[in-house]
Amino acid sequence: MKRILAIALTLPATALAETFDRPIPQPQTETAEFWFLVGSVALILSLVAVQVLVSRR
Repeated sequence: MKRILAIALTLPATALAETFDRPIPQPQTETAEFWFLVGSVALILSLVAVQVLVSRR
C-alpha cells in the first residue's frame, strides 16, 4: 500500500517539470574552421594517393 501511495505522489511531480529549451548552437570559431580546412585537405590528399595507387595496378 505504501508503494502505491509513493508512486501516486511522485507521478504529478513529473507533470510539473519545466519545458525543454533547445540549446542554441554557438558560432563556429576560427580555430574550428582552420582544423576543418586541415581535415578537408588531408582527406583530398588521401583520396588522390589512393587513386594513384589503384591506377598503377
